Amino acid sequence: MRIITALLTAALAATLLAAPIHQEKQLADGWRFSRDGQSWTEVTVPHDWAIGGPFDKKWDLQIVAIKENGEDVATEHSGRSGGLPWIGHGTYTRQFTVPAGTQHAELVFDGAMADPKVYVNDRLAGGWAYGYNAFIVDVTPYLNGGANTLRVELDNLEESNRWYPGAGIYRPVTLVTTAYTDRLDHWGLFVSTAELTDSRAKIDIRHEVADPKPGETYRLKIEVTDPDGRPIAATTTPADGTGKFHATLDIANPMPWSPETPNRYAIATTLLRADGTVVDTACRRFGIRTVSVTREHGFQLNGKSRKFKGVCLHHDLGPLGAAVNRTAIVRQIEMLKEMGADAIRTSHNMPSTIQMDVCDSLGMMVMAESFDAWHDPKVKNGYNRLWNEWWQRDITNLVRNHRNHPSIVMWSVGNEIPEQWKPEGAERYKKLIQLCHALDPTRPVTCGMDNPDADLASGFSQVADVPGYNYRTHRYEETFPKLPQGFLLGSETASTISTRGYYAFPDSVVYNNFTSLRDVAQCSGYDTEHCWWSNLPDDDWRLQDDMPWTIGEFVWTGFDYLGEPTPYDDVWPARSSYFGIIDLAGIPKDRY
Repeated sequence: MRIITALLTAALAATLLAAPIHQEKQLADGWRFSRDGQSWTEVTVPHDWAIGGPFDKKWDLQIVAIKENGEDVATEHSGRSGGLPWIGHGTYTRQFTVPAGTQHAELVFDGAMADPKVYVNDRLAGGWAYGYNAFIVDVTPYLNGGANTLRVELDNLEESNRWYPGAGIYRPVTLVTTAYTDRLDHWGLFVSTAELTDSRAKIDIRHEVADPKPGETYRLKIEVTDPDGRPIAATTTPADGTGKFHATLDIANPMPWSPETPNRYAIATTLLRADGTVVDTACRRFGIRTVSVTREHGFQLNGKSRKFKGVCLHHDLGPLGAAVNRTAIVRQIEMLKEMGADAIRTSHNMPSTIQMDVCDSLGMMVMAESFDAWHDPKVKNGYNRLWNEWWQRDITNLVRNHRNHPSIVMWSVGNEIPEQWKPEGAERYKKLIQLCHALDPTRPVTCGMDNPDADLASGFSQVADVPGYNYRTHRYEETFPKLPQGFLLGSETASTISTRGYYAFPDSVVYNNFTSLRDVAQCSGYDTEHCWWSNLPDDDWRLQDDMPWTIGEFVWTGFDYLGEPTPYDDVWPARSSYFGIIDLAGIPKDRY
């Protein structure tokens, strides 16, 4: 018996040695997709099942009064969410294997629209509710020895969005395997800049062990390389009693990250047991940079004051739909930088990891947003259905997933929240801010507001790290002295509407009166038309240029997007926005 046991132990050790200690593999090819469970199509993930059409007003025909447009009476709105067949059920399936000797396996979904349920070998392994968020599913208990079947079921409800959300597994899926059950937490690393001068930076490093073995003593080896790949700093630190690590490193002659100099460092981490066994390894990128916002200096990046020259972006990529595409995002960011923009707001949802990687590498500051609504609804099947059970988990995943991106300089926890005018809205805002700070104490938190008087009366404005106002430029100078923070952000501005290459006469400012253009459902390319709640860009530019207490703006929007065809929400076949500085095909309008 002892001989058999020894042989089995040796065989197990050999198997473990054959397994990669840590492996990450994107599951892109080999997927099959079906809308009815009968007919199947081979697809590549990321995939948007609806972008192929056909366009039809029946897909999400809404009989509603759009409060954002100042409507009090319910009428037919045909293209509000893009006129594409995104509503309903969809199924994805594929086979996958894990390396021999794998002791832990998890699937990292960067987003799946919507309400994804993940099955492995026909057993429910996990899922998520909010289609815009990333989530991790531990699939270890459900694995077979050889090939495994992965199935993802998705359901999209009607009237769940005010724009085109896309449908399907529209962001990457990554299989992460490790040779041991105790391992580095996939989202456990947090690197921040504690101090920064021209000659020295002090970086703060935190990490944690997932499923630590009772009584085991762990060490974390840390190695940092500069933007040119040269080793510049290293240390080894022990874990505390709960499996968490904390270390600091000094970096000489740092090269800070900024939109002008998007320098990125790399950090390699190695988890070791007391006997020296290498348990897990990982390598991630980060940037050395500091962020602050104060009454005296406004917004500062790396200790230098600057004002945001930002735009808002929805997540779809026009004709490509919601399926994430790195090349298309690179094109977007490069065009915006060429225009002079230095920031984007991910309106009104969690960004993709690919989008944040591109912003890191090209130098684009980001306000990463989370929700369009909280507890109180904007649409029939919006986030309000999920709020009570999910808001804490959704914010936790947002921050832990993205907090090492140097491009992200601010969290936004909402947009024109219906309960912003109520005391309970201010309390919810306060709890959201507290959770963001607990997960990431280095970045400020904001939320787009749109009624200065009511927001001040409810206490909503006073709670914010950064008071962000959507439009209302005519109230800036009156409202600013009442804000205890001492500054004000234009979190959403302009809403000027135009069609590339279409010119309407007379060439005069049109204020929410498009009667003469309704037959063609176009807006003049002269950049002189705007909606009732908004204004021409010149008004914002004056306030940003002349007032020291403004800290910048985010124009609505950088690119046209699918859905929300204001001012033609009720005119078919209008089915995409007119707000963009760049049109749906990625071609600049005159206002560019």
